[in-house]
Amino acid sequence: MISYDVIEHGRPLQKVLKETPQPRGTEVLVRITRSGVCHSDLHIWDGYFDLGGGRKFYVKDRGCVPPFTLGHEPFGVVEALGPRARGAKIGQKRIVYPWLGCGKCAVCKSGQDNYCVSGTRFLGVNRSGAYATHVLVPDAKYLVDASGIDDAFAATLACSGLTTYSAAAKLPALGPKDWVAVIGCGGLGLICVSVLRAKGVKNIIACDIDSGKLDAAKVLGAKLTLDTRTPDAAPKLAALAMGNLAGAIDLVGMPATLNVAYPALRKGGRYILCGLFGGEVTLPMPPIAQRAVGIIGSYVGNLQELKEVVALAKKKKLKPTPIETRPAREVNRTLDELKAGKILGRVVLDLETEAA
Repeated sequence: MISYDVIEHGRPLQKVLKETPQPRGTEVLVRITRSGVCHSDLHIWDGYFDLGGGRKFYVKDRGCVPPFTLGHEPFGVVEALGPRARGAKIGQKRIVYPWLGCGKCAVCKSGQDNYCVSGTRFLGVNRSGAYATHVLVPDAKYLVDASGIDDAFAATLACSGLTTYSAAAKLPALGPKDWVAVIGCGGLGLICVSVLRAKGVKNIIACDIDSGKLDAAKVLGAKLTLDTRTPDAAPKLAALAMGNLAGAIDLVGMPATLNVAYPALRKGGRYILCGLFGGEVTLPMPPIAQRAVGIIGSYVGNLQELKEVVALAKKKKLKPTPIETRPAREVNRTLDELKAGKILGRVVLDLETEAA
């Protein structure tokens, strides 16, 4: 098999030839044909997350030690089955759910693998991921049928689609005059607009610093847009929502974006943080109670939520976002452009033409 590996944090990924794993027990071997490139891959590639105040969380402490294979938006074809594998057949095209739990802790048993207390089996995070021609999956239950969905778009549902769908589920009950802000219109922000529209939310304000991304958000269904570089962006956001900003989903996750979204919320509103750009904030505590606002973290999503996202896409209720498919050999150019903010929507790597 071939993989594109982090050999040294921050340095170009290297093409590596290695032995193709053989599935054992309940394992399933998937030949990867498409793999999305997510912004969070940049943090793992760099080797750390910014905690603010000069502090960093190093990914080696999560078990991510080079050499390592990134990629947590896998789509491919079932190639081989372990002797006890059930629920999959060779030749089937499937999305691979990447947020694999231990299956033993109380959280996993409740169906929330993405909140697994060990968190040691996430594909492309601390287990070899999908920037590779093959991925070993521990059980066929983590494979999701995406028949009828474009392969490249299907790959993105494993993270960007799932993450925003799960975040949207954490919004408060919305009335007809309520608005939701989508903060950051990159790969996650654009699919977030599409997800919200698929869930029946019409009053959406897309927020970004890039006019091209704001235009794309309008095409996907955002009713209004806001360039957050404008002075007094927070009161302008509140004004656009006519004082009824019920929720803000932050797909960037930095002090500047919180400082736009959080003050603009109406009483009882919710700020939902998904982005991992980094930093720290200090908030006065009494107004949190007095305004009855919620500050909620949302990390990817569970397997059932992925199935629900896929169902929306199959019914054509989920409008595809801009996607560019590139040969896997262009992974380093893709990471560089993603870091520079030059990518509109999502880039998906084509691993189908790779041969080992």
